[in-house]
Amino acid sequence: MKKYFLIAVAISVSVISCKQSETKIETTENPDGTVTTTTLETEKSTAFDSATINATVDKAKEKLNVAGEKIDEVADRAGTELKKAGEDVKDAASKGAEKVEKGAENVKEDLKK
Repeated sequence: MKKYFLIAVAISVSVISCKQSETKIETTENPDGTVTTTTLETEKSTAFDSATINATVDKAKEKLNVAGEKIDEVADRAGTELKKAGEDVKDAASKGAEKVEKGAENVKEDLKK
């Protein structure tokens, strides 16, 4: 579960840090005959919006929490079933031991005769 969260965070950080910059150089001629060069640099973020990314990360967190709760529920159920199976095995073993003891007593009585 932590693995998916870390992957989502890494992807969102890398996407947020992606920006495109565009440099335009404008050359204008002034009325007095001089030439002026202006450099304009504009930054555009990529098509990814941080709000969209945050919403996606929140949805992923919710889904991971739901999955974690389901896993915990199944683990609890499996633990209960294993405990019950262990008790059944213990009961069967005690019944088997009683039968062996009775058989041993019968053998002793037969040997005395």
